[in-house]
Amino acid sequence: MSRLLKDKAAEKSMMALTACVGLLLFLMVAALLYKSWPILASKPLADLVLGRSWSPLRGCFGFLPFIMGTLWVTGVSIIIAVPVCLLASIFLSEYSPAWLKDLARPPIDLLAGIPSVVYGVWGVIVVVPFIKNHVGPLFKSSTTGYCVLAGGVVLAIMIFPVIIHISLEVLAAVKFEVREVSLALGATRWQTVKHAVLRKALPGIIAAVMLGLSRAFGETMAVLMVTGNVARLPRSVLEPAYALPALIANNYGEMLSIPLYDSALLLASLILLLVTLVFNIISQGILARLERRVA
Repeated sequence: MSRLLKDKAAEKSMMALTACVGLLLFLMVAALLYKSWPILASKPLADLVLGRSWSPLRGCFGFLPFIMGTLWVTGVSIIIAVPVCLLASIFLSEYSPAWLKDLARPPIDLLAGIPSVVYGVWGVIVVVPFIKNHVGPLFKSSTTGYCVLAGGVVLAIMIFPVIIHISLEVLAAVKFEVREVSLALGATRWQTVKHAVLRKALPGIIAAVMLGLSRAFGETMAVLMVTGNVARLPRSVLEPAYALPALIANNYGEMLSIPLYDSALLLASLILLLVTLVFNIISQGILARLERRVA
């Protein structure tokens, strides 16, 4: 009887702890909404989200440049990272010898542990000058190098290890019999990878990309250091941008005596959280549909 009671107590305890973890998200949303309410009550939400002017001293709090700056930088990073990571994962999983795979894994894992500020410094001393001196003149642009492309390149390198590591695990989980059957039917190695292995691994690869997207979307320090932080809508990848995380990091705690400034920055945090949640919900829906099709 005592063992049954202990099992029940352990089950209830774990259920309570799991519920607490789940409630953290709702508590975060509630707290940010409460702190953001003064500006939401005084200005229409459409004006805040779609407004292009950011001038706290004049009471203008338009978030559109920051939202678009975040989307531009994140989009560029995903466009750069996905092909590189996917091809690297396929090579290491399907083509490379075992010794090369063992040699490549430690550096990839090490990239995941490097602080974001180090990536930012590297971007300032390498990526920004390269874009200013070589990429800008190539496209006849007088860019300073602090631009969307710089942020995208740095972010892409930051999410390389996340996408590659998960993709490798997903590809390795595909049964070897799938490859054998495809090769036995006369398919080439690449045809086997393309039509058999990737088809089975597609949901996991999508999950890896979405995890990398979430990491890129919320990144602060590296983006803050290389994108220029100009509050206007970027029209190309060679123009500066200002991401939402950088806005919060740059300004929170300063000049909070300005009316509604504190509330506006917390609303930026709420928008960032909600957009990330929307991305995750969409990715879960895509994964569910893919899993049903592949099964």
